[in-house]
Amino acid sequence: MARMKFICDSERCIECNGCVTACKAEHDVPWGVNRRRVVTLNDGVPGEKSISVACMHCSDAPCMAVCPVDCFYRTDEGVVLHDKDVCIGCGYCSYACPFGAPQFPTNGTFGLRGKMDKCTFCAGGPEANGSTAENEKYGRNRLAEGKLPACAEMCSTKALLGGDGDVVADIFRTRVLTRGKGSEVWGWGTAYGKPTSGAKTEEAKS
Repeated sequence: MARMKFICDSERCIECNGCVTACKAEHDVPWGVNRRRVVTLNDGVPGEKSISVACMHCSDAPCMAVCPVDCFYRTDEGVVLHDKDVCIGCGYCSYACPFGAPQFPTNGTFGLRGKMDKCTFCAGGPEANGSTAENEKYGRNRLAEGKLPACAEMCSTKALLGGDGDVVADIFRTRVLTRGKGSEVWGWGTAYGKPTSGAKTEEAKS
C-alpha cells in the first residue's frame, strides 16, 4: 500500500504561490485559512530559499497524540485527516503541529474560533467519497478520483511533489544526482551559478 507524502524541492521553488491558490480554489477553503503556504527563508540575502509548506501527514503525528476527542485518524494510504463532526475546536492540535497545519477559520479583526481546518492531501474526509457532505466540509476528494493533490499538479516548476512516498523520493534522488551535488545541493551556487576558473583568472589579473 502506498504511503502518501509531500516534498518541496527548494532549488525549484520560485515563490509564485500557485500551490496556495490551487488549494484554495479547488476546495473553497474558509476565509483566513491557508492549508498550504509558501515560506521564504533568509529573505533578500545570499542563501534565500522558498519552500511550500502544509500538513506533512506525519507517520507519528503530534496532532493525533494531543487531540482530547481523537478526531484525527490516518487512512490506509498514510493520510492524516480529521473529523469535523467530532472536533471541539480546542486548538491543541494547532499548538502541537510544528508546521502550523491545523488552523481556525477567521472572520474579522479578532478572528472567529470554530472547527479546525487542515490540508487533506485532497483525500476528503470520513463521509462517503464524492458525496455532497464530504465536499462541503473538506473539499474535493481527488485521491478517490485517481488524481494527485491539486497543489502538486499546479506547481509550474514541479518543485512541489506529492504522491507515493517511494516514488517521490526516487524523483528527488534523481534530481540530486543529476545536479551533481552532494552536501552543496542547498547552496547559493546551485541557483545562481559559480564563477568559472577563467573568470577567476581575469579577476586576478585586473
